[in-house]
Amino acid sequence: MKILITGNMGYVGSVLVPYLRKEYPKSFIAGLDIGFFQEKLIDNSYPEKSLDKQIIKDIRDVESEDLEGVDVIINLAAVSNDPMGKEFESATEEINFIAGVRLANLAKEVGVKRFIFASSCSVYGEGLGNSKTEKDQVNPLTEYAKSKINTEKELEKISSSNFAIKCLRFATACGFSPRIRLDIVLNDFVVNGLLSNEINILSDGSPWRPLIHVEDMARAIHWSIEDKNKEDFQILNVGNLNANYQVKEIAEAVHKVLPTINIKINKNASPDKRSYKVDFSFFNNLASGYQPKFSLEDSIKDLVKKIKLFNLNEEHITNSEFIRLKTLKDLIDKNLINSKLQKL
Repeated sequence: MKILITGNMGYVGSVLVPYLRKEYPKSFIAGLDIGFFQEKLIDNSYPEKSLDKQIIKDIRDVESEDLEGVDVIINLAAVSNDPMGKEFESATEEINFIAGVRLANLAKEVGVKRFIFASSCSVYGEGLGNSKTEKDQVNPLTEYAKSKINTEKELEKISSSNFAIKCLRFATACGFSPRIRLDIVLNDFVVNGLLSNEINILSDGSPWRPLIHVEDMARAIHWSIEDKNKEDFQILNVGNLNANYQVKEIAEAVHKVLPTINIKINKNASPDKRSYKVDFSFFNNLASGYQPKFSLEDSIKDLVKKIKLFNLNEEHITNSEFIRLKTLKDLIDKNLINSKLQKL
């Protein structure tokens, strides 16, 4: 089997690559990534060393030759959160949506059999009421979320019995990765708690967020490769059945592990409309052997343990190379890329 992972040098890809190498020691595994975060490692692991091939290329420039002989594509390449989507709206549409759909069409043309798309529960947006199932109406509020749902709609049109597509609507990622991110809620709270002894909640703490550990995301992708279901096209909410939390509850969970920290809630903040609870029972029923293993407490304790191994300080909070938007702005300031996130 030949597997291609796009965006393999990101937060999720850096965990997925060694995971899949362990699961498929004899398979040919390749990565394709533009390399913006290649050197943004908290350690010296360089997970891509375990790949059979690393392609340094913009997903917008993928050609049929890059996909020859590939059986499975895992598309992780994306402008990967709401702040970046707001800052780079045009690039978000080009990379997340247009290039992603073009990649899938090329894949189908050259005979790829399975396409796994990393979507997001953020498509539910202002998800009032009960926990959202895959059949509920979506309400994307940001360019990032819109790019995900637009891609899903186009992928459904091209799926077939010879080109099976799974769209994994992941909960909000958390946990340790060699290319860690400090711009996602749990990681931000843990690192701030460790380094500044304080957590600042930038909202009133009421918005709901489902969480999933990055290693559990890799486990779900593994299931997507192995699944023998005959469905041409599937959308699945992927997360822990019991992992819907209000933001203030996440902060309180961190406080239980780090009891000396202070929690500050901005009660005067404008309401954050991005709030949704998600029902993960469909994935739970289909993928019984691949369910998330990390509880919220497990995720916090594991992150605390691993972050303490590295010589971080408060500078990593305020001026961090592990905040994706800052990295991209730095590359623009150095005239290495343009505002469309293309290399110069």
